[in-house]
Amino acid sequence: MTRTPKTQARRHAPRRARTRAPAASVVDVFCGAGGLSHGFVQRGFQIAAGIDVDEACRYAFEHNNKAPLIRRDITDVSAADIEKLFVPGRTRVLVGCAPCQPFSTYNQKNDDPKWQLLGRFGDLVAEVLPDIVSMENVPRLLEFKDGKIFQAFVDRLEANDYKVAYDVLYGPDYGLAQTRSRLVLLASRLGPIALPKKTHKKQHRTVRQEIGKLPEISHGEADGADPLHRASRLSPMNVKRIEVSKPGGTWRDWDPELVAQCHTVETGKTYSSVYGRMVWDQPSPTITTQFFGFGNGRFGHPEQMRALSLREGALLQGFPRSYQFVRPGERVQFKAIGRLIGNAVPVKLGYAIAGAVRQHLEALEA
Repeated sequence: MTRTPKTQARRHAPRRARTRAPAASVVDVFCGAGGLSHGFVQRGFQIAAGIDVDEACRYAFEHNNKAPLIRRDITDVSAADIEKLFVPGRTRVLVGCAPCQPFSTYNQKNDDPKWQLLGRFGDLVAEVLPDIVSMENVPRLLEFKDGKIFQAFVDRLEANDYKVAYDVLYGPDYGLAQTRSRLVLLASRLGPIALPKKTHKKQHRTVRQEIGKLPEISHGEADGADPLHRASRLSPMNVKRIEVSKPGGTWRDWDPELVAQCHTVETGKTYSSVYGRMVWDQPSPTITTQFFGFGNGRFGHPEQMRALSLREGALLQGFPRSYQFVRPGERVQFKAIGRLIGNAVPVKLGYAIAGAVRQHLEALEA
């Protein structure tokens, strides 16, 4: 495992590097809405293509990253398919975040067949032999099936002459205003590669810094200037609940008549991480695919009587405010867009990963 030293914190959102763009071509497997790819774009990389089975990702990925989305199940993608996507003559970078649901703490079973997609990603790496590989997933992958799945992936990389570095990275240390930790692996056939250095360890970004300047809206309403700055409608009971909820509090603070029936029985008394408001001057909790629902976690706005809007969830995931998830005039669907946002690799983590790859390439040229 590799751990990295401190660096000076950045106060503002990352910008594209102004120096010469890396002579590299990036293919993003399991690309989703493009969070990881967009971090590479912000570092000046060219995205050759993204691959995902979900057609709903197409507009967000293609519009914001200026690259085609190949709609394919990864089990049907061959090494030849990957190889023809790379731009000839450039360093080949293959990145991927296999679906994390099988390894998540929210999944109490180990029988989800999606975990095998990590093995398929390993197959493609072994067949294509890209110069650099990046893999991102939930920390629990280190322990899944006694750690054998992840270790087999690492062993396979090393058997193919990759130098490997991996560790669990804490999002706020890299400018993400969200307490999300992710397992990040970097591997290179060009030489030893280091994980990204921490940029914000001394001063984490906060909810206020990310969403504090957005226009005020009510539950069930949208901002006329931004269709994604839209909040789901609350039931009359949830309006009463959020009115008495304090930032950082839980449903245990409420009067008994407001407590949901499921929390009065023994099995529900331990679930305190729902029906909560966020705290302005702290990072947010982990943004899930259901962040737009007040009862789905600590997703209440710190002040306003509503849950997070879709745009606020995207900002807390590190997406720039200009990032578009639906075509102009297209209907905004909470569940569909919430899934795109919540499942994405946080852009600021992608930016950190891309920075480490870029530094590695520049060191080789020096």
